[in-house]
Amino acid sequence: MKLNTLFVVGVCASTLFVSCNPKTAQENQLSLTHTSLVDGDAYRFFQLVGAKVVYENDYASYAASVAGSSQAKQLAVKTQEVYSSLIPGLDSLAIAKQIDFPIKGAAKYTASNEVETVVTVQEELAEDDADTTDVEEVAVSHQTSSSYSDEAYIQHVQHEAAVVKEQLQRMTRNTDKDVRAFAEANLEKVAELFTLAGGKEDAHAHH
Repeated sequence: MKLNTLFVVGVCASTLFVSCNPKTAQENQLSLTHTSLVDGDAYRFFQLVGAKVVYENDYASYAASVAGSSQAKQLAVKTQEVYSSLIPGLDSLAIAKQIDFPIKGAAKYTASNEVETVVTVQEELAEDDADTTDVEEVAVSHQTSSSYSDEAYIQHVQHEAAVVKEQLQRMTRNTDKDVRAFAEANLEKVAELFTLAGGKEDAHAHH
């Protein structure tokens, strides 16, 4: 697109003594615009899942270090493995689709500051005009207990994996082929995490 090319060139030309590569220029463009190359359903997917994978990856790292049972520790390690593998692909795809929701800006889990984390996520999603249900979903999921317990963590992982799995299932039917490909490539690993956390597949679910 000639207009976008001119915009990128303008950004590069206006930045003295700073190297300008295409990815950096594109990230700069996304920070100044709210254009997107995907439909509303996919946009909400990036907002919701993008926030979750960063948070859950950090939470899993913490849980693995304090878990008392081997089950919780193994689940935390698996959770970190799954979500950390999703982050690079989500980040790259978000930039490629001009989605103004940088994955790297998502809230991170901190063991002593859960309430502030929730507020941060709510504010960020509200600024991006997310549906109220999306904002509430992220807020509720991030309200972890101030005192860690293996049982609560396992239930938390199961719930979050179910949400991410459902979102990926929706994206396998999305009109954007790249979004579909990403969802199809990652659905199985999230489904396995859901099962590992004790989740049961709905017998009436559509496949």
